[in-house]
Amino acid sequence: MVFQTVHGRVTLGELSFLAGSFRKVRSLLEAILGRFNSISQGALHLKDLFEFFQIEPAIVSPSQPRPFPLYIQEGFVFDNVGFKYPNSEKWAIRNLSFTLKAGEKLALVGENGAGKTTLVKLFGRLYDPHEGRILLDGYNLNEYDLNDLRTNIGVIFQDYLRFQLSAGDNIAVGDIQERENRPALIRAAKRSLAHDVIDELPQQYDQPLGLRFDGGMELSGGQWQKVALARAYLREANLLILDEPTSALDARAEYEVFQRFAELTRGKTAVLISHRFSTVRMADRILVLEGGKELEIGTHEQLLAQKGKYAELFELQAEGYR
Repeated sequence: MVFQTVHGRVTLGELSFLAGSFRKVRSLLEAILGRFNSISQGALHLKDLFEFFQIEPAIVSPSQPRPFPLYIQEGFVFDNVGFKYPNSEKWAIRNLSFTLKAGEKLALVGENGAGKTTLVKLFGRLYDPHEGRILLDGYNLNEYDLNDLRTNIGVIFQDYLRFQLSAGDNIAVGDIQERENRPALIRAAKRSLAHDVIDELPQQYDQPLGLRFDGGMELSGGQWQKVALARAYLREANLLILDEPTSALDARAEYEVFQRFAELTRGKTAVLISHRFSTVRMADRILVLEGGKELEIGTHEQLLAQKGKYAELFELQAEGYR
């Protein structure tokens, strides 16, 4: 265009018009190429998404599963169990053998990384052990129907989720089939001491929780934990597991929660994980873990008399209150 303008074949006006057209064409070409680039990047994510949907679960029910017992008769037996997480060479649990009797409350004690939460995951068959076996009433845990097993186990982990749903739906997550059963939701909330919290909300059980949506209300950490506890009580499970469920509660609220827990699980099998020995001593027996192995097991009085690891940790915590 410049060459033709210099030789007089194109006027300055035509040069301005052509230059503007050239810039417009260039921007359109850049936009088209940018779209192709975005499509190619999106295709990479879609490939990951489709591969994710094609993943088959590694843990499934057997072809002829055994139904979960209506009432646990003998209990759970860990027989020389060993487990390590995928892509890890370190054993999370190794050579672990103990019995959780029917109707017994067992407390798990140990420092961080001792294997307490891993043990809970093995109870619910989120993983299968690499060594040994886990028995329920004399039969291997992997012989039971997987959905039936998990339906009969109520677990509240320490890293519970705060769903941006109504208060009632937050509790119904524990057993979604009971979502429309308002009396059951209220009963579970009363057991976890969440009912008084929800009763003060403007819309009570229909009140949206969290601030992501208009009209939502945020709860404190302790109030959220009470709502999360209600999910476990809603399930009416044969085995109830609480994995440090009261870390955000003050001492009085935690005491009240565990007093309720002791009352509501009377005659039921339960596992309790807590770093506070005032609540641990409520259990029938205490299993002390260290490095994924059993260090001590017994009642509170027996372990204190042994003057071992449990007695050491108990005295360290008690010293802070003297």
